[in-house]
Amino acid sequence: MSAPKTSTRVEQKFAALKAEGRAALVTFITAGDPDLETSSAILAGLPAAGADVIELGMPFTDPMADGPSIQRSTIRALNGGPKANKGQTMAKTLGMVAGFRKTDTTTPIILMGYYNPIYHYGVDAFLADAKEAGVDGLIVVDLPPEEDAELCLPALAAGVNFIRLATPTTNDKRLPSVLANTSGFVYYVSVNGITGGAAADAATVSKAVARIKSHTDLPVAVGFGIKTPQAAAAIARVADGAVVGSAIVDRIKEHLDDTGAPKAGLVEDVLGFVRDLSDGVRGARVGDAQ
Repeated sequence: MSAPKTSTRVEQKFAALKAEGRAALVTFITAGDPDLETSSAILAGLPAAGADVIELGMPFTDPMADGPSIQRSTIRALNGGPKANKGQTMAKTLGMVAGFRKTDTTTPIILMGYYNPIYHYGVDAFLADAKEAGVDGLIVVDLPPEEDAELCLPALAAGVNFIRLATPTTNDKRLPSVLANTSGFVYYVSVNGITGGAAADAATVSKAVARIKSHTDLPVAVGFGIKTPQAAAAIARVADGAVVGSAIVDRIKEHLDDTGAPKAGLVEDVLGFVRDLSDGVRGARVGDAQ
């Protein structure tokens, strides 16, 4: 019997990976970091390097949930690099997605960030332009369920997945509210605190994932604190996806010169690191009992 048809690229991707018996590698980069050209090149190369789902950060001046690595990447993007006349804007971010879609019509792209830039763009205009560009989902970390009418419900009506964060402090009383209008997958924040902080513990994450799954049939992807292929593999054994962001952003930073300009080989090195992460995720369940 064939699997039921799904309506979004996110749902299709997780359904396909479930059939393969493996977890997703979800990669995060900040749009425009370190400059528009380099960031677009990294984005274009991520699927071939093994990224199953791509989170593209929407630069914002006050990224409250993010640690120093992603904060710095946001500043680099907003500055646009040492040769830029103007840095990253929402229009440029949507343009990156539209450019990506010219050669890739299957890899899900999720915009991740904060409500302020969307609010200033205009919710209706943003959703229309995002949908036209090929955006599949949104993660907006500072909009709780109580504010679903602001963006979540309009996004769902437009056919854009709205992915919600659950944390170690999201108890069973709060969890149903968090999950009520969540779609695509649930993003579990594995550690208390900001991105790039403490390492994720697979045993603790396994219990948390099981608890979340007792409330929903949605896939659960785990992020924050996953920095190596080995760590990604450990999470991939107990969750439906491993999200890596700060470690990739740090790799970009390592290949900038003193002026902030990219050194030769930056794109290739970053994509090589993603391949290593992908190898870890893809090999995580090999030999496991199904």
